[in-house]
Amino acid sequence: MLSIYDPRPARDCQGLRRREFLRVGGLGLFGLTLAGLAGRTAWAADELRDYATGKSVVLLFLGGGPSHIELFDPKMTAPAEIRSITGEVPTVHPGITFGGTFPQLARLADKFSIVRSFQSQNSGHDYYAVSTANNPTKASLGALYTRVAGTNNPQTGAPRHTLVLPEAVAPPGFKIGTNFETGHLPGLTQPGSLGPNYHAFSPSGGGPLQQNMQLAIPAERLSDRRSVLSSLDRLRRELDAGGKIDGLDKLQQQAFDVITGGVADAFDLAKEDPRVVARYDTSHCFKSEDAQKFGDMRRSTNLLGRQMLLARRLVESGCGFVSVSDCGWDMHSNGNSPKGLAGMQWLGPQVDHAVAAFIADCEARGLRDKVLLVVTGEMGRTPRINKNGGRDHYGELTPLLVYGGGLKMGQVIGQSDKDASQPATEPYQPSHLLATIMHTLFDLGKLRLDQSLPRDVAGVLLGGEPIRPLL
Repeated sequence: MLSIYDPRPARDCQGLRRREFLRVGGLGLFGLTLAGLAGRTAWAADELRDYATGKSVVLLFLGGGPSHIELFDPKMTAPAEIRSITGEVPTVHPGITFGGTFPQLARLADKFSIVRSFQSQNSGHDYYAVSTANNPTKASLGALYTRVAGTNNPQTGAPRHTLVLPEAVAPPGFKIGTNFETGHLPGLTQPGSLGPNYHAFSPSGGGPLQQNMQLAIPAERLSDRRSVLSSLDRLRRELDAGGKIDGLDKLQQQAFDVITGGVADAFDLAKEDPRVVARYDTSHCFKSEDAQKFGDMRRSTNLLGRQMLLARRLVESGCGFVSVSDCGWDMHSNGNSPKGLAGMQWLGPQVDHAVAAFIADCEARGLRDKVLLVVTGEMGRTPRINKNGGRDHYGELTPLLVYGGGLKMGQVIGQSDKDASQPATEPYQPSHLLATIMHTLFDLGKLRLDQSLPRDVAGVLLGGEPIRPLL
């Protein structure tokens, strides 16, 4: 936790309380080091390249493996052991239906596109199979973006890649469990060979640098720029001695701006219009404590609406890539629940409400062409329902929803075969998704002319084929 606070006792002779002036997220396993925020890198944050489009990406990752059938390809004409357990709901497109827990998205289907022939080609809980598209650098989509664009926005100080876990928006005392998915979360934002400076910033993070990021400054001296820089210089020397940071001296003013520039407000939902907060609220979808009784759903929460609202606030503050994690989608039988695929009755309505609220909000705020929302997971689910009433791991078809970013919306791209087991039309894989996202974030024609771009990064950004119907 990066904090500036008054180090005096709880109450001194002047009646002042020790107080914390600012919090700027966690820096550690999921966070940026101060070097990442203000370090001297080949792609310094204050360099604005003219091939960056200025658009942002929000990646909503449904961890555990969401069923492509119960989401957007219900196959109600198939035999009972295949078709959607939750039934279907008609969309605004004649003849096109979604799974029965997505009525709000069905009414908004002309605002986004669905890819029914997308396949992760991954049948295990390997988040990086989609988040990195198995590119040679093993860096996530967000890490690749920050390697080119810089780790923080020079105008606002906002970190350019942020990971929004439910812990980031949880009310005090809210309990969030851990399960197998917890160990896979780093794969969602991993920097690969690009190095630790390109980890995502996580406002709920911690890690070994947390205690070192405490800058004790008397209250009356906070406005004294030199005293803050002096404290930063002390921090630099301490971290340099441990070999953790390099070359802060020339960019200390930038670090000061990050700390005091007001970007922390973007992380504070209390700054949002209460009416907007209410529209995003998903606490009515289910009780988190009920879902967390089942082993596979111990990380499941009803906080996704708040996470998506925070994502919208972050992109408006200058964050170019936001990864949102929603766990609990490993629906073999939902902890031996007698209702079989019961988790869809909880998690489905929450995604329906949260994503619909996000889309409606972006439409109202004029963000349709400025923000690209991607909703997917690490795999799909077997077409045939298993003996426990659930579906098992399956990589041949994976749900994919895409909204905004200036791309072509209102489409259903591709088809699956009659039993939703294979693509019946041209298949698309994570490499196509990576190329589509980078096409949104950068003018690749201009980027191709930059000979200073690291060769391994250039190969990833320029070598892929996007999902053409979206362009």
